Amino acid sequence: MDSDTTIKSLKDKVAKFRDDRDWKQYHNAKDLAIGISTESSELLDIFRFKSLDEVDKMFHDRKKLTEIRDELADVCIMALALSQRYDIDLSKSITAKLKKSAIKYPILKSRGSNKKYTEL
Repeated sequence: MDSDTTIKSLKDKVAKFRDDRDWKQYHNAKDLAIGISTESSELLDIFRFKSLDEVDKMFHDRKKLTEIRDELADVCIMALALSQRYDIDLSKSITAKLKKSAIKYPILKSRGSNKKYTEL
């Protein structure tokens, strides 16, 4: 479904969900940014204190995978809501950020390294 769905259609669905509930009044930049952080923390909490092996096994457990999907969706919904509310083109933003990151982390210096660029 990712290959068939546009970011715009997802933004429209999120906006409709919001508007059907009369929540636009609560969707300001501050509260949506807080929502992104909160939902990200809930996603992170699923993995807290787990070994890498335990984390890998979660993706084969139907209940845990559903929990991961739900929290990841919540993060994306909040990001879509913020970008929709303030007319931010996510496709352009992501493309621009990847270009900046390519300059900051050139392949020859960064490939296979998890060091900060300043340490390269």
